[in-house]
Amino acid sequence: MYRTLDTEKTIATLKTLANRIDERFPDSGLRKVCHELVSLAAETRGRIEWMSRPNAVIRVCIFLMLVLSGLAAWYTVDHIRVRETTFDIDDFITMFEAGCNALVVLGAALFFLLTVESRIKRQRALAALHELRAMSHVIDMHQLTKDPSQVLSHAGPRTRSSPQRSLTAFQLTRYLDYCSEMLSLLGKLAALYAQRNPDQVVLQAVNDIEALTDGLSRKIWQKIMILDDDLQRDQLHAEREAAKASAKPEDASHVAATVIRESAAVPDYTNATIASSWSTLREEPGQNVRGTPGSS
Repeated sequence: MYRTLDTEKTIATLKTLANRIDERFPDSGLRKVCHELVSLAAETRGRIEWMSRPNAVIRVCIFLMLVLSGLAAWYTVDHIRVRETTFDIDDFITMFEAGCNALVVLGAALFFLLTVESRIKRQRALAALHELRAMSHVIDMHQLTKDPSQVLSHAGPRTRSSPQRSLTAFQLTRYLDYCSEMLSLLGKLAALYAQRNPDQVVLQAVNDIEALTDGLSRKIWQKIMILDDDLQRDQLHAEREAAKASAKPEDASHVAATVIRESAAVPDYTNATIASSWSTLREEPGQNVRGTPGSS
């Protein structure tokens, strides 16, 4: 049950993501891109179902062509007339060469006919994967100008060509997270093709798309980490300022008195250690230490 990707659940997850973007950013271009991705996922479901089923038309045509080829070969062999003459080595070489050429051409024709269906499905899958690859670049373009520096306190001045940046830090984090989720789900749509069509060319194309989406998601998460670090610093600074503002004078004096009492209660380990050393030296026989207590 959990060993293969479920197409319906993948599409349902995409629809949920589209609803979240609708509620959070109703006027953004990312919402339109996500709805386009949902439509592409529905098309993916139909294409995968078509590739999973055997193509009866193609197989019937191939069968008829094979039957016709067999009948033509039988008719040719049946109408061969052998002359009653001597059969030398030159005639044998000529016939052997012609027979080998005929076998090679027949084998190539059989291979072409038997792989027609798989090659057609491969072309359909590669065309669909090309759409997914282009969609991943479209998603990357929507997050390209979403720079974390726009919400940092040390952001520089704007220019006339600077993009419009009206998102808060929280909104920008959600926007980037939605882009990362879309890229992840796009990679899952690509994996559905490899799951139903174990062709080596298709599998390589799917791996390329997954590597592309992983790299783009990694770049997005670097921006999110920068935002999270800055938000944590701002929150800590705000908490410290609030604690300073809410502190009363009597509270400050109470804290100072507590610190003084704790300092006085700490034992003087240095003086105790020195006194213990002097007493040890006095007890040892044969030692004459200057400056000991009681000596002058």
